[in-house]
This record gives sequence, C-alpha cells and structure tokens, in this order.
Amino acid sequence: QVQLVESGGGLVQAGGSLRLSCAASGSISRIYTMGWYRQAPGKQRELVAGITSSDSTNYADFVKGRFTISRDNAKNTVFLQMNSLKPEDTAVYYCQAFMWVGITPSNYWGQGTQVTVSS
Repeated sequence: QVQLVESGGGLVQAGGSLRLSCAASGSISRIYTMGWYRQAPGKQRELVAGITSSDSTNYADFVKGRFTISRDNAKNTVFLQMNSLKPEDTAVYYCQAFMWVGITPSNYWGQGTQVTVSS
C-alpha cells in the first residue's frame, strides 16, 4: 500500500516561515512529478508548486519568490520551504505524487496538513 505522509504544518505569524515535508512509502517503482497543492475554506484546490524527477520546478504566481520546492529522490521525499508567509496562505496543504506502483502509473495524494498564518 502506498502512502504520502505530510508533516510540518502549524500556526505561524505573518512574515514567518514553515517547512513542509512529504514522504512517499510503499511498493513504489518510480516517482515522476511531486507537488504541493492547497485548499482554503470555500475555495478550490490549487497548485502551489511542482517538481519533476530532474528537479525542474514550477510555482504559482502567488508564491514566487517566497516558497521553494525541493525533493530528495533517495528518500522519496518532497519539501516546501515557505517564507514571508501571509494570512492568505492559510489553507490545508496537500502533497501530490505521480508515480509507478507496480506496473501502473497513478496520481496519489497525502492527507493534508493545516497551515494557519495569523495577522
């Protein structure tokens, strides 16, 4: 069974920083893209940042210059360093990975971790 387990969320004041981690485990053959999405109350889930297996990255405009995504392929882990946090960054953050499990490629999601930024 494949799992994506996130950690690192919490409560922080505006201007502060948090670092999210997400570790994939199970019968994984290969991980292609990994990413972070977020969903605020009453809003749709949106892409925050993504990273390929060759470390090519992309970011949503609203986090460019503040957030950095990285990954450790040896540990099947993706990170999101969040700096200069704003109250509007408050959301549940979800880890995503597109990967081969056995002979089938599929998209997988973590359970989410709450990030709350106070003003």
